[in-house]
Amino acid sequence: MPLHYLALGDSYTIGEAVPAAGRWPAQLVRQLRARGVAVDDPQIVAVTGWATDELSAGMDAAALTPPYDLVTLLIGVNNQYRGREADEYRAQFKALLARAIELVGGRPSHVVVVSIPDWGVTRFAREQGRDAAPIAHELDAYNAVARDEADRAGARWVDITPISRRHPEQVAEDGLHPSAAQYSLWTEAIEPVAAAAVK
Repeated sequence: MPLHYLALGDSYTIGEAVPAAGRWPAQLVRQLRARGVAVDDPQIVAVTGWATDELSAGMDAAALTPPYDLVTLLIGVNNQYRGREADEYRAQFKALLARAIELVGGRPSHVVVVSIPDWGVTRFAREQGRDAAPIAHELDAYNAVARDEADRAGARWVDITPISRRHPEQVAEDGLHPSAAQYSLWTEAIEPVAAAAVK
């Protein structure tokens, strides 16, 4: 039986402004299959603009079919963009992570948490006159929270934030969201961790 994969997130997971095949969950499935891992097409629960509480509501409304063999979770950029507190993010992220672990049958090592990329380096941020330094500082704080909660829960962690900072030119036409080429770099980092999760 092929493995069952659920991707939870926001614009970065649904692949805003890139073709469906360019989304990193779709690229991840192709790489896993190339490795010889039989895995279904990803079920994606993600909408551009979602913050943590909206993802939770989206999961409530989705037709989920657990148990999954792999769940990825990337959420939080819209919390930061709206100026929400890191403490609120921690509480809501922790609850989402607990739900993700439940969806993989209580096996936390089958959950892969992906860090939030840094949108402050993008052309969109420059055109909006946004200061990259405070954005980076806030995102680093959010990512520290997510990594801490992942470690506490026994989930896996992949830090793609440095990739986003090294390749600010690799964005879609909107000047904000990553291009399929940048998602390929993310996938190179995520795939070995995901493969270990389902091994």
